[in-house]
Amino acid sequence: MVSKEFIVAIELGSSKMTGIAGQKNLDGSISVLAVAKEDSSAFIRKGVVYNIDKTAQCLQGIVKKLEAQLKTQIKQVYVGVGGQSVRGLRNVVAKDLPAGTIVTDAMVDQLVDANRSMNYADQEILDTAVQEYKVDSQFQQDPVGIQCTRLEGNYLNILQRKAFYKNFNKCFEVAGIAIAEMLNAPLALADAVLTEAERRSGCALIDIGSDTTTVSVYTKNILRHLAVIPLGGSNITKDIATLQMEESDAEKMKLKYASAYTDNNEIDNNLKYSIDQDRQVESRRFIDIVEGRLEEIIENAWYQVPSEYYDKLLGGIILTGGGANMKNIERAFQNHTHIEKIRVAKFPTHTITGGNDDVKSRNGMMNTVLGLLMKGDINCAGVPIDPNGDLFGQQKPAAEPGDQRPARKAGEIPAGVVRTEAEKQKAEEEARLKREQEEREAREKAEAEAAEAARIKRENSKWNKFKKGIVNFGKQIMTGDDD
Repeated sequence: MVSKEFIVAIELGSSKMTGIAGQKNLDGSISVLAVAKEDSSAFIRKGVVYNIDKTAQCLQGIVKKLEAQLKTQIKQVYVGVGGQSVRGLRNVVAKDLPAGTIVTDAMVDQLVDANRSMNYADQEILDTAVQEYKVDSQFQQDPVGIQCTRLEGNYLNILQRKAFYKNFNKCFEVAGIAIAEMLNAPLALADAVLTEAERRSGCALIDIGSDTTTVSVYTKNILRHLAVIPLGGSNITKDIATLQMEESDAEKMKLKYASAYTDNNEIDNNLKYSIDQDRQVESRRFIDIVEGRLEEIIENAWYQVPSEYYDKLLGGIILTGGGANMKNIERAFQNHTHIEKIRVAKFPTHTITGGNDDVKSRNGMMNTVLGLLMKGDINCAGVPIDPNGDLFGQQKPAAEPGDQRPARKAGEIPAGVVRTEAEKQKAEEEARLKREQEEREAREKAEAEAAEAARIKRENSKWNKFKKGIVNFGKQIMTGDDD
Protein backbone atom coordinates (compact mmCIF):
# COMPACT_ATOMS: atom_id res chain seq x y z
CA MET A 1 0.00 0.00 0.00
CA VAL A 2 1.36 3.40 -0.98
CA SER A 3 1.70 5.87 1.87
CA LYS A 4 -0.18 9.16 1.77
CA GLU A 5 1.57 12.50 1.70
CA PHE A 6 0.37 15.22 4.03
CA ILE A 7 1.55 17.96 6.37
CA VAL A 8 0.76 17.96 10.10
CA ALA A 9 0.83 21.08 12.28
CA ILE A 10 0.17 21.51 16.00
CA GLU A 11 -0.60 24.70 17.92
CA LEU A 12 -0.13 24.72 21.70
CA GLY A 13 -2.77 27.22 22.78
CA SER A 14 -3.66 28.35 26.29
CA SER A 15 -7.21 26.99 26.21
CA LYS A 16 -6.80 24.17 23.71
CA MET A 17 -4.20 22.27 21.75
CA THR A 18 -5.05 21.89 18.08
CA GLY A 19 -3.63 19.46 15.55
CA ILE A 20 -4.36 19.57 11.84
CA ALA A 21 -3.36 17.51 8.82
CA GLY A 22 -3.65 18.77 5.27
CA GLN A 23 -2.63 17.98 1.74
CA LYS A 24 -1.21 20.54 -0.66
CA ASN A 25 -2.78 20.39 -4.11
CA LEU A 26 -1.17 21.10 -7.48
CA ASP A 27 -3.07 24.39 -7.80
CA GLY A 28 -1.57 25.61 -4.51
CA SER A 29 -4.72 25.14 -2.45
CA ILE A 30 -4.82 23.04 0.74
CA SER A 31 -7.30 20.29 1.58
CA VAL A 32 -7.73 19.72 5.31
CA LEU A 33 -7.83 15.97 6.00
CA ALA A 34 -8.13 15.84 9.79
CA VAL A 35 -8.49 18.05 12.86
CA ALA A 36 -8.03 17.14 16.53
CA LYS A 37 -8.42 19.21 19.70
CA GLU A 38 -7.66 18.72 23.39
CA ASP A 39 -8.22 21.00 26.37
CA SER A 40 -4.87 22.42 27.53
CA SER A 41 -5.87 24.97 30.16
CA ALA A 42 -4.50 22.83 33.02
CA PHE A 43 -0.90 22.72 31.78
CA ILE A 44 -0.39 25.55 29.28
CA ARG A 45 -0.75 29.09 30.61
CA LYS A 46 -0.30 32.29 28.64
CA GLY A 47 0.78 30.14 25.67
CA VAL A 48 3.67 28.61 27.67
CA VAL A 49 4.25 24.99 28.74
CA TYR A 50 4.21 24.69 32.55
CA ASN A 51 3.68 20.94 32.98
CA ILE A 52 5.91 18.97 30.62
CA ASP A 53 4.44 15.50 31.30
CA LYS A 54 0.80 16.54 30.87
CA THR A 55 1.66 18.51 27.74
CA ALA A 56 3.47 15.46 26.35
CA GLN A 57 0.43 13.27 27.07
CA CYS A 58 -1.82 15.78 25.33
CA LEU A 59 0.49 15.86 22.30
CA GLN A 60 0.37 12.08 22.11
CA GLY A 61 -3.43 12.22 22.31
CA ILE A 62 -3.59 14.77 19.47
CA VAL A 63 -1.34 12.63 17.25
CA LYS A 64 -3.36 9.48 17.96
CA LYS A 65 -6.62 11.23 17.10
CA LEU A 66 -5.18 12.49 13.82
CA GLU A 67 -3.75 9.06 12.99
CA ALA A 68 -7.13 7.46 13.61
CA GLN A 69 -8.76 9.85 11.13
CA LEU A 70 -5.94 9.57 8.58
CA LYS A 71 -5.47 5.81 9.00
CA THR A 72 -1.78 6.58 8.61
CA GLN A 73 1.00 7.00 11.12
CA ILE A 74 2.50 10.44 11.68
CA LYS A 75 6.30 10.49 11.84
CA GLN A 76 6.88 14.22 12.38
CA VAL A 77 4.99 17.47 12.87
CA TYR A 78 5.30 21.22 12.40
CA VAL A 79 4.78 23.27 15.53
CA GLY A 80 4.44 26.97 16.30
CA VAL A 81 6.28 28.86 19.05
CA GLY A 82 4.69 31.89 20.68
CA GLY A 83 3.13 32.93 23.96
CA GLN A 84 4.20 34.89 27.00
CA SER A 85 7.61 36.59 27.10
CA VAL A 86 8.00 36.58 23.30
CA ARG A 87 9.12 40.04 22.24
CA GLY A 88 11.15 41.85 19.61
CA LEU A 89 14.37 43.68 20.44
CA ARG A 90 16.41 45.79 18.02
CA ASN A 91 20.11 45.12 17.53
CA VAL A 92 22.81 46.67 15.32
CA VAL A 93 25.97 44.92 14.10
CA ALA A 94 28.60 46.95 12.19
CA LYS A 95 31.78 46.09 10.33
CA ASP A 96 34.47 48.50 9.06
CA LEU A 97 35.90 47.60 5.66
CA PRO A 98 39.04 48.62 3.72
CA ALA A 99 38.56 51.40 1.18
CA GLY A 100 37.16 50.15 -2.12
CA THR A 101 35.61 46.97 -0.65
CA ILE A 102 32.55 45.61 -2.46
CA VAL A 103 29.98 43.95 -0.17
CA THR A 104 29.60 40.19 -0.74
CA ASP A 105 27.06 37.59 0.45
CA ALA A 106 29.71 36.24 2.82
CA MET A 107 30.04 39.64 4.52
CA VAL A 108 26.28 39.85 5.01
CA ASP A 109 26.23 36.29 6.42
CA GLN A 110 28.99 37.25 8.87
CA LEU A 111 26.82 40.08 10.21
CA VAL A 112 23.82 37.74 10.51
CA ASP A 113 25.93 35.15 12.37
CA ALA A 114 27.31 37.84 14.68
CA ASN A 115 23.79 39.02 15.46
CA ARG A 116 22.46 35.51 16.13
CA SER A 117 25.40 34.80 18.44
CA MET A 118 24.34 37.66 20.74
CA ASN A 119 23.82 36.62 24.36
CA TYR A 120 20.80 37.97 26.22
CA ALA A 121 20.46 37.25 29.93
CA ASP A 122 17.90 34.44 30.41
CA GLN A 123 16.63 34.96 26.84
CA GLU A 124 16.79 32.76 23.75
CA ILE A 125 16.85 34.17 20.21
CA LEU A 126 14.00 32.40 18.43
CA ASP A 127 14.06 34.25 15.15
CA THR A 128 15.48 37.36 13.47
CA ALA A 129 13.78 39.84 11.14
CA VAL A 130 16.24 41.83 9.03
CA GLN A 131 15.25 45.50 9.06
CA GLU A 132 17.76 47.03 6.63
CA TYR A 133 21.46 47.47 6.03
CA LYS A 134 23.30 50.78 6.28
CA VAL A 135 25.98 51.05 3.59
CA ASP A 136 28.13 54.00 4.65
CA SER A 137 25.33 56.59 5.08
CA GLN A 138 22.68 54.97 2.82
CA PHE A 139 20.04 52.44 3.87
CA GLN A 140 19.58 49.40 1.59
CA GLN A 141 17.54 46.21 1.72
CA ASP A 142 20.20 44.34 -0.27
CA PRO A 143 23.74 45.70 0.14
CA VAL A 144 25.51 43.01 -1.94
CA GLY A 145 27.55 44.50 -4.78
CA ILE A 146 27.77 48.00 -3.29
CA GLN A 147 31.18 49.54 -2.54
CA CYS A 148 31.60 50.97 0.96
CA THR A 149 33.91 51.35 3.94
CA ARG A 150 31.33 50.54 6.64
CA LEU A 151 28.52 47.97 6.62
CA GLU A 152 25.86 48.03 9.32
CA GLY A 153 23.11 45.45 9.82
CA ASN A 154 19.88 46.38 11.64
CA TYR A 155 17.94 43.45 13.06
CA LEU A 156 14.83 42.72 15.11
CA ASN A 157 15.60 39.72 17.31
CA ILE A 158 12.59 37.72 18.53
CA LEU A 159 13.32 36.58 22.08
CA GLN A 160 11.75 34.21 24.58
CA ARG A 161 12.74 33.17 28.08
CA LYS A 162 15.17 30.23 27.92
CA ALA A 163 13.16 28.23 30.47
CA PHE A 164 10.03 28.44 28.30
CA TYR A 165 12.02 27.51 25.18
CA LYS A 166 13.53 24.46 26.91
CA ASN A 167 10.16 23.30 28.29
CA PHE A 168 8.64 23.58 24.85
CA ASN A 169 11.35 21.38 23.31
CA LYS A 170 11.33 18.95 26.24
CA CYS A 171 7.63 18.11 25.99
CA PHE A 172 8.07 16.88 22.39
CA GLU A 173 11.09 14.84 23.46
CA VAL A 174 9.10 13.24 26.29
CA ALA A 175 6.16 12.59 23.94
CA GLY A 176 8.49 10.93 21.43
CA ILE A 177 7.24 13.16 18.60
CA ALA A 178 9.75 14.28 15.98
CA ILE A 179 9.64 17.94 14.96
CA ALA A 180 9.84 18.57 11.21
CA GLU A 181 10.30 22.27 11.89
CA MET A 182 9.58 24.79 14.62
CA LEU A 183 8.00 27.99 13.33
CA ASN A 184 7.52 31.48 14.70
CA ALA A 185 3.74 31.33 15.24
CA PRO A 186 3.05 35.11 15.00
CA LEU A 187 4.91 35.28 11.66
CA ALA A 188 3.09 32.21 10.31
CA LEU A 189 -0.21 33.84 11.32
CA ALA A 190 0.75 37.13 9.64
CA ASP A 191 1.67 35.35 6.42
CA ALA A 192 -1.70 33.59 6.50
CA VAL A 193 -4.07 36.50 7.11
CA LEU A 194 -2.34 39.70 5.92
CA THR A 195 -2.47 40.85 2.32
CA GLU A 196 0.69 41.99 0.58
CA ALA A 197 -0.78 45.51 0.32
CA GLU A 198 -1.33 45.64 4.12
CA ARG A 199 2.20 44.50 4.91
CA ARG A 200 3.70 46.90 2.39
CA SER A 201 1.68 50.00 3.30
CA GLY A 202 1.93 49.37 7.05
CA CYS A 203 -0.41 47.65 9.48
CA ALA A 204 -0.78 46.30 13.01
CA LEU A 205 -1.92 42.68 13.37
CA ILE A 206 -3.56 42.07 16.75
CA ASP A 207 -4.33 38.45 17.66
CA ILE A 208 -6.66 38.29 20.65
CA GLY A 209 -6.34 34.82 22.13
CA SER A 210 -7.59 33.22 25.30
CA ASP A 211 -4.77 34.23 27.68
CA THR A 212 -2.59 36.48 25.52
CA THR A 213 -2.81 39.15 22.84
CA THR A 214 -0.05 39.28 20.24
CA VAL A 215 0.81 42.52 18.45
CA SER A 216 2.83 42.51 15.20
CA VAL A 217 3.67 45.72 13.32
CA TYR A 218 4.59 45.69 9.62
CA THR A 219 5.75 48.34 7.16
CA LYS A 220 7.39 47.88 3.76
CA ASN A 221 6.82 44.11 4.01
CA ILE A 222 9.06 43.91 7.09
CA LEU A 223 8.18 42.94 10.66
CA ARG A 224 9.08 46.05 12.68
CA HIS A 225 7.84 45.12 16.14
CA LEU A 226 6.47 42.10 18.00
CA ALA A 227 5.11 41.86 21.54
CA VAL A 228 2.82 39.58 23.56
CA ILE A 229 0.74 40.93 26.43
CA PRO A 230 -0.70 38.59 29.13
CA LEU A 231 -4.33 39.61 28.54
CA GLY A 232 -6.99 37.88 26.47
CA GLY A 233 -10.58 36.77 26.19
CA SER A 234 -10.40 34.63 29.34
CA ASN A 235 -9.82 37.80 31.39
CA ILE A 236 -13.23 39.07 30.29
CA THR A 237 -14.77 35.72 31.22
CA LYS A 238 -13.20 35.83 34.69
CA ASP A 239 -14.49 39.36 35.24
CA ILE A 240 -18.01 38.28 34.30
CA ALA A 241 -17.65 35.37 36.74
CA THR A 242 -17.31 37.92 39.58
CA LEU A 243 -21.07 38.33 39.22
CA GLN A 244 -21.23 35.13 41.30
CA MET A 245 -21.35 32.46 38.63
CA GLU A 246 -19.21 29.63 37.33
CA GLU A 247 -16.67 30.46 34.64
CA SER A 248 -18.44 28.07 32.25
CA ASP A 249 -21.65 30.11 32.67
CA ALA A 250 -19.67 33.34 32.34
CA GLU A 251 -18.21 32.12 29.03
CA LYS A 252 -21.69 31.31 27.72
CA MET A 253 -22.94 34.76 28.71
CA LYS A 254 -19.95 36.41 27.04
CA LEU A 255 -20.62 34.59 23.79
CA LYS A 256 -24.34 35.33 23.93
CA TYR A 257 -24.53 38.92 25.22
CA ALA A 258 -21.12 40.60 25.14
CA SER A 259 -20.49 43.56 22.89
CA ALA A 260 -17.21 45.44 22.57
CA TYR A 261 -19.08 48.73 22.29
CA THR A 262 -22.61 49.81 23.20
CA ASP A 263 -23.86 53.37 22.77
CA ASN A 264 -24.94 54.76 26.12
CA ASN A 265 -28.29 55.84 24.68
CA GLU A 266 -29.01 52.27 23.63
CA ILE A 267 -28.56 50.76 27.10
CA ASP A 268 -31.84 49.77 28.72
CA ASN A 269 -31.42 50.14 32.48
CA ASN A 270 -34.39 47.88 33.05
CA LEU A 271 -33.05 45.06 30.86
CA LYS A 272 -31.58 42.02 32.59
CA TYR A 273 -29.56 39.11 31.18
CA SER A 274 -30.30 35.59 32.40
CA ILE A 275 -27.52 33.69 34.15
CA ASP A 276 -29.68 30.60 34.61
CA GLN A 277 -33.32 29.89 35.28
CA ASP A 278 -33.23 31.51 38.71
CA ARG A 279 -30.74 34.38 38.38
CA GLN A 280 -30.30 37.50 36.29
CA VAL A 281 -27.84 40.37 36.05
CA GLU A 282 -28.47 43.98 35.08
CA SER A 283 -27.46 44.64 31.48
CA ARG A 284 -25.64 47.90 32.32
CA ARG A 285 -23.52 46.20 34.96
CA PHE A 286 -22.68 43.41 32.52
CA ILE A 287 -21.80 45.90 29.76
CA ASP A 288 -19.57 47.93 32.10
CA ILE A 289 -17.60 44.82 33.08
CA VAL A 290 -17.09 43.64 29.50
CA GLU A 291 -16.18 47.05 28.09
CA GLY A 292 -13.92 47.87 31.04
CA ARG A 293 -11.74 44.80 30.58
CA LEU A 294 -11.79 45.06 26.78
CA GLU A 295 -10.69 48.69 27.00
CA GLU A 296 -7.70 47.54 29.07
CA ILE A 297 -6.79 44.93 26.42
CA ILE A 298 -7.07 47.49 23.60
CA GLU A 299 -5.08 50.16 25.43
CA ASN A 300 -2.28 47.70 26.29
CA ALA A 301 -2.20 46.30 22.76
CA TRP A 302 -2.07 49.78 21.23
CA TYR A 303 0.67 50.80 23.68
CA GLN A 304 2.85 48.08 22.13
CA VAL A 305 2.76 49.82 18.74
CA PRO A 306 5.81 52.14 18.63
CA SER A 307 4.70 55.77 18.25
CA GLU A 308 6.97 56.18 15.20
CA TYR A 309 4.56 53.96 13.25
CA TYR A 310 1.29 55.65 14.24
CA ASP A 311 1.18 57.62 10.99
CA LYS A 312 2.53 54.75 8.88
CA LEU A 313 -0.31 52.26 9.38
CA LEU A 314 -2.00 52.96 6.06
CA GLY A 315 -3.19 49.36 5.96
CA GLY A 316 -4.91 49.90 9.32
CA ILE A 317 -5.42 47.38 12.11
CA ILE A 318 -6.19 43.73 11.38
CA LEU A 319 -7.85 41.80 14.20
CA THR A 320 -7.92 38.03 14.49
CA GLY A 321 -8.26 35.25 17.06
CA GLY A 322 -11.27 34.18 19.09
CA GLY A 323 -11.48 37.53 20.88
CA ALA A 324 -11.98 39.34 17.57
CA ASN A 325 -15.41 37.71 17.16
CA MET A 326 -17.01 39.98 19.75
CA LYS A 327 -19.77 42.18 18.42
CA ASN A 328 -18.74 45.78 17.55
CA ILE A 329 -15.04 44.99 18.06
CA GLU A 330 -14.11 47.28 15.14
CA ARG A 331 -15.93 50.23 16.71
CA ALA A 332 -14.18 49.69 20.06
CA PHE A 333 -10.74 49.73 18.43
CA GLN A 334 -11.61 52.81 16.39
CA ASN A 335 -12.65 54.67 19.55
CA HIS A 336 -9.44 53.89 21.45
CA THR A 337 -6.82 53.95 18.68
CA HIS A 338 -8.36 56.58 16.37
CA ILE A 339 -7.50 54.32 13.42
CA GLU A 340 -10.49 54.20 11.11
CA LYS A 341 -9.38 51.28 8.94
CA ILE A 342 -10.12 48.12 10.94
CA ARG A 343 -10.49 44.64 9.44
CA VAL A 344 -11.37 41.36 11.18
CA ALA A 345 -9.50 38.44 9.59
CA LYS A 346 -11.80 35.45 9.95
CA PHE A 347 -9.82 33.13 7.70
CA PRO A 348 -6.47 32.93 5.87
CA THR A 349 -6.23 34.60 2.46
CA HIS A 350 -5.10 31.25 1.01
CA THR A 351 -7.56 28.77 -0.54
CA ILE A 352 -8.20 26.13 2.12
CA THR A 353 -11.01 23.55 1.91
CA GLY A 354 -12.23 20.85 4.27
CA GLY A 355 -15.38 19.34 5.68
CA ASN A 356 -14.43 19.85 9.34
CA ASP A 357 -16.79 22.19 11.20
CA ASP A 358 -13.90 24.07 12.82
CA VAL A 359 -12.52 24.89 9.38
CA LYS A 360 -15.88 25.73 7.85
CA SER A 361 -16.84 28.04 10.73
CA ARG A 362 -14.24 30.63 9.62
CA ASN A 363 -14.24 32.40 12.98
CA GLY A 364 -10.52 33.21 13.20
CA MET A 365 -9.80 30.62 15.89
CA MET A 366 -8.02 28.27 13.47
CA ASN A 367 -5.96 30.94 11.72
CA THR A 368 -2.66 30.27 13.51
CA VAL A 369 -2.65 26.49 13.07
CA LEU A 370 -3.74 26.91 9.44
CA GLY A 371 -0.85 29.35 8.99
CA LEU A 372 1.54 26.70 10.37
CA LEU A 373 0.04 24.14 7.99
CA MET A 374 0.59 26.48 5.04
CA LYS A 375 4.29 26.80 5.92
CA GLY A 376 4.93 23.05 5.87
CA ASP A 377 6.79 21.51 2.94
CA ILE A 378 8.11 18.22 4.37
CA ASN A 379 5.98 15.05 4.19
CA CYS A 380 4.81 14.09 7.69
CA ALA A 381 3.10 10.81 6.72
CA GLY A 382 4.40 7.46 7.88
CA VAL A 383 3.17 4.03 6.90
CA PRO A 384 -0.54 3.17 6.62
CA ILE A 385 -2.10 1.70 9.76
CA ASP A 386 -3.22 -1.91 9.49
CA PRO A 387 -6.99 -1.88 10.19
CA ASN A 388 -6.73 -5.46 11.46
CA GLY A 389 -3.85 -4.69 13.80
CA ASP A 390 -3.45 -2.73 17.00
CA LEU A 391 -4.17 0.87 15.98
CA PHE A 392 -1.93 2.42 18.60
CA GLY A 393 0.46 -0.46 19.27
CA GLN A 394 2.33 -0.36 16.00
CA GLN A 395 5.85 0.95 16.24
CA LYS A 396 6.14 4.39 14.71
CA PRO A 397 8.85 4.55 12.03
CA ALA A 398 11.47 7.23 12.42
CA ALA A 399 11.56 10.03 9.90
CA GLU A 400 13.59 9.13 6.84
CA PRO A 401 16.93 10.97 6.45
CA GLY A 402 15.66 12.62 3.29
CA ASP A 403 12.64 13.95 5.17
CA GLN A 404 14.67 16.03 7.62
CA ARG A 405 16.90 19.03 7.07
CA PRO A 406 20.52 19.13 8.27
CA ALA A 407 21.47 21.49 11.09
CA ARG A 408 21.65 25.02 9.75
CA LYS A 409 23.90 27.92 10.61
CA ALA A 410 22.33 31.19 11.74
CA GLY A 411 22.73 32.73 8.28
CA GLU A 412 21.02 29.75 6.62
CA ILE A 413 17.80 29.92 8.65
CA PRO A 414 14.82 31.38 6.75
CA ALA A 415 12.78 34.10 8.44
CA GLY A 416 10.03 32.61 10.57
CA VAL A 417 11.88 29.37 11.34
CA VAL A 418 13.03 28.59 14.89
CA ARG A 419 15.83 26.09 15.46
CA THR A 420 14.93 23.26 17.81
CA GLU A 421 17.16 22.80 20.84
CA ALA A 422 18.65 19.64 19.28
CA GLU A 423 19.35 21.45 16.00
CA LYS A 424 20.85 24.39 17.89
CA GLN A 425 23.13 22.12 19.92
CA LYS A 426 24.23 20.26 16.78
CA ALA A 427 25.01 23.52 14.99
CA GLU A 428 26.92 24.79 18.04
CA GLU A 429 28.93 21.55 18.17
CA GLU A 430 29.77 21.81 14.46
CA ALA A 431 30.77 25.45 14.96
CA ARG A 432 32.96 24.46 17.93
CA LEU A 433 34.71 21.73 15.91
CA LYS A 434 35.22 24.12 12.99
CA ARG A 435 36.60 26.77 15.37
CA GLU A 436 38.99 24.25 16.92
CA GLN A 437 40.10 23.14 13.44
CA GLU A 438 40.74 26.74 12.41
CA GLU A 439 42.63 27.41 15.65
CA ARG A 440 44.71 24.26 15.12
CA GLU A 441 45.52 25.21 11.53
CA ALA A 442 46.39 28.75 12.63
CA ARG A 443 48.66 27.33 15.35
CA GLU A 444 50.39 24.99 12.92
CA LYS A 445 50.84 27.82 10.43
CA ALA A 446 52.26 30.10 13.14
CA GLU A 447 54.65 27.35 14.28
CA ALA A 448 55.77 26.72 10.69
CA GLU A 449 56.31 30.44 10.14
CA ALA A 450 58.22 30.71 13.40
CA ALA A 451 60.42 27.74 12.44
CA GLU A 452 61.08 29.28 9.03
CA ALA A 453 61.90 32.64 10.62
CA ALA A 454 64.30 30.93 13.04
CA ARG A 455 65.99 29.09 10.15
CA ILE A 456 66.44 32.33 8.21
CA LYS A 457 67.72 34.05 11.32
CA ARG A 458 70.26 31.28 11.86
CA GLU A 459 71.40 31.47 8.27
CA ASN A 460 71.83 35.23 8.50
CA SER A 461 73.60 35.20 11.87
CA LYS A 462 77.27 36.45 12.11
CA TRP A 463 78.50 33.05 13.30
CA ASN A 464 76.76 31.29 10.42
CA LYS A 465 78.21 33.79 7.94
CA PHE A 466 81.65 33.27 9.49
CA LYS A 467 81.31 29.47 9.14
CA LYS A 468 80.15 29.85 5.54
CA GLY A 469 83.10 32.16 4.90
CA ILE A 470 85.60 29.60 6.24
CA VAL A 471 83.98 26.81 4.19
CA ASN A 472 84.07 28.91 1.04
CA PHE A 473 87.72 29.94 1.76
CA GLY A 474 88.62 26.27 2.17
CA LYS A 475 86.93 25.40 -1.09
CA GLN A 476 88.83 28.18 -2.84
CA ILE A 477 92.15 26.92 -1.45
CA MET A 478 91.37 23.37 -2.52
CA THR A 479 90.35 24.59 -5.95
CA GLY A 480 93.59 26.59 -6.19
CA ASP A 481 95.69 23.49 -5.21
CA ASP A 482 94.03 21.45 -7.94
CA ASP A 483 94.95 24.15 -10.48
